[in-house]
Amino acid sequence: MATSAVARETILSLRRTIAKIEGVLPERLETPAAAPMVAGVILRESGLAVKSKLSSTLRTGAEHLDAALGGGLPDAALTEIHGPDPRDAGAAAGFALGMAGLARRRHAERPVLWIGAGEAFSEAGFPYAPGLLAFCGLSPGDLLVCDIRKLADALWIAEEAARLSELSAVFLEVRGNPRILDLTATRRLHRRAQIAGRPVFLLRQSAGAEPTAAPFRLLVSAAPATPRSTVAGPLPGSIGQAAYAVTLDKSRSALAGQFVLEWNPHELAFQERRPEDPGSMVPASQRRARPASASGTVLAFRPSEIQAAARLQPSREQHPAHRRPRRTG
Repeated sequence: MATSAVARETILSLRRTIAKIEGVLPERLETPAAAPMVAGVILRESGLAVKSKLSSTLRTGAEHLDAALGGGLPDAALTEIHGPDPRDAGAAAGFALGMAGLARRRHAERPVLWIGAGEAFSEAGFPYAPGLLAFCGLSPGDLLVCDIRKLADALWIAEEAARLSELSAVFLEVRGNPRILDLTATRRLHRRAQIAGRPVFLLRQSAGAEPTAAPFRLLVSAAPATPRSTVAGPLPGSIGQAAYAVTLDKSRSALAGQFVLEWNPHELAFQERRPEDPGSMVPASQRRARPASASGTVLAFRPSEIQAAARLQPSREQHPAHRRPRRTG
C-alpha cells in the first residue's frame, strides 16, 4: 500500500515537472477520456505564472488548409511565412496582408503593426497604402509601418509590440537568415504572443529553414491567376484574383501538404482552388484529358506577300526604348 502511494506521488511529481517545462496545465496530462479537454496554457514570466489563455485558431477560409493546420493558424503564437526565392517576396507579403485583414476582423478592428528590418523594404517595397482597403479591408490608418535599419532594434520593437493586446497582429519582415534571429529570439516572440493573445508573423525573404519556436512554417510563392469571372463566363486575356502556392513545411501534427489558394477581397477570405479549376497548377488526369480542338482553315502566304509584310515592319531604331534589351553591365 505504501509502495503504491510512493509510486503515485513520484508520477505526480514527474507530471508537474513536465508541465512546468512545457508550460501547460498539469491536469491536461491526466484528463479522463469522458471529461472535456480544455486547451489552456500557463504562461510564466520571471518564473511566475502571469495569466492563462485559451488556445484559439485564426481560420484562413480554405477548408483543407485549415484542416491540415488543426483548425487554422494559432491566434496567440508565432507563425513563419517564407518566400523561398527573392521573386516570391511580393507573394509572401500579399498572403501576409490577407492574414492581417483576418486578424483585424477577429480582434475588434485594432491596428496592425508591420516592421521592416534591414533591407526588407528596400528589396520588396513598402505596403501600398491606397490599395490595402480594396485588397484586405485595411485603411491607411489601420496599418502602422515601421522601417528600421538595424535588425536588433527591429527585434526589440517586435518583442515589445508582441505583448500589446491593443494590436490585432504584429508582422516582422526580415531578409535572409540573420544570426541574431535565433531560437532564443523566436522563443521570446512566441511567448509574448501567447501572453497577449495576439498573432505574431515572421515574414522572411529568401531564407532557409532553420530551428525556430514557431509551431507552423508556410512557404508561399506566386501561382498562376485564372481569368476574371463574369456573368458570361471567364473573360479571356484578363487577370483574376491573386493566387498563392502555399506549402505547409512545418506543423505540430507533422502533416505536410501543398495548396493553391486565391484571395477573395469581397469575402476577405482565402479560397482553395480545385485541380479541375482553370489555371490550376495541378495537371488534369490522363483519363480525363480533353481532346484537342479541330484545326481551322490554314492559309498559305506567297513569298511576295511575306516580303511585303517584312518591309512594313519597323526597323531596329524605330522600336520603342522599352522593347530593347537591358544592359547588364
